[in-house]
Amino acid sequence: MSDEELAYALRWNNNAGVAMFAVLSYDYILQFEKEVKFFWTKKWSLMACLYFAVRYFGLVIGLLCASWGGLVYMPYEVSYVLGVTLEWGFSVYFWLAEMVLIWRLYALYNQSRTLLYVLLGLFIPIIGLTIGMDIFLYSRPVAFSAVEIVTPNVRYCTETFNLGPMPALYTSIPIICWDIFLVILAVVILVKHLKERKEFKMEPNVFVLLIVRSHIIYFILNLLDQILLTIVWAPGLPPSVMSLSEMFVDTAPFIIAPRLIIGIWNSHADDQCVHISTEFEDCICWTLPPSFEQHEQHEQHEQYEMDYA
Repeated sequence: MSDEELAYALRWNNNAGVAMFAVLSYDYILQFEKEVKFFWTKKWSLMACLYFAVRYFGLVIGLLCASWGGLVYMPYEVSYVLGVTLEWGFSVYFWLAEMVLIWRLYALYNQSRTLLYVLLGLFIPIIGLTIGMDIFLYSRPVAFSAVEIVTPNVRYCTETFNLGPMPALYTSIPIICWDIFLVILAVVILVKHLKERKEFKMEPNVFVLLIVRSHIIYFILNLLDQILLTIVWAPGLPPSVMSLSEMFVDTAPFIIAPRLIIGIWNSHADDQCVHISTEFEDCICWTLPPSFEQHEQHEQHEQYEMDYA
């Protein structure tokens, strides 16, 4: 590559890094007030711990990804070690985000321990697969390496994928199948919930809809993420395609997962549910059809609002 082409690639890298810094920082500022309201001042629960993990662990990884390469110059030794560490960090973040989905399915299925144990048992091989993928694809210099480019006008590091995209594609297939399985479980309980609500002639529970929607959004996001991860392994990509693909992979998961958690908590805080004081994974009114007394209270509340609107 000529000096001009290297400078062009570096500009794309740096522009993507600045955009990542801006998007991650802006999102954090927007959500900070709700985070304090729903997590900092409340009793800690498993979901609160998972939220802090996906929020702050993801934020650190995202900002390091934005700095990696040319925005903050790093020598080869640092770049390679940091690059491998970030790839392992992506896997750990994936495990945490999947645990959020598993815990929500546990709540939707009336806290079924059988389902929880089955999901955890199936998830362990997925963890093993991602560990093997990180060892094979990212922890060996023959497969993944950092290249320090030094010219009179350009000095930066970039990653080099020394294998074709097929190994990354093959390892992504079981992960996609796993996410499809979680989506199917969410849709099944949604259909059951809609039938139960129809019998009582009531609107669907907003929280069940929110949780199922979050599963579907996360599945679409993860599918796109896996596709882009495969694309970046393809040789000869233009700098623009590489930078934009990496920008999505390095920012979207760290924004969407915390937002989905806060979105449900925000709706929960505004609901008239009689179990509002409980932690949301224990909120019975999310998953069970309402009793006659709850139905009567709901109708009285709606009539009150209509009378004084």
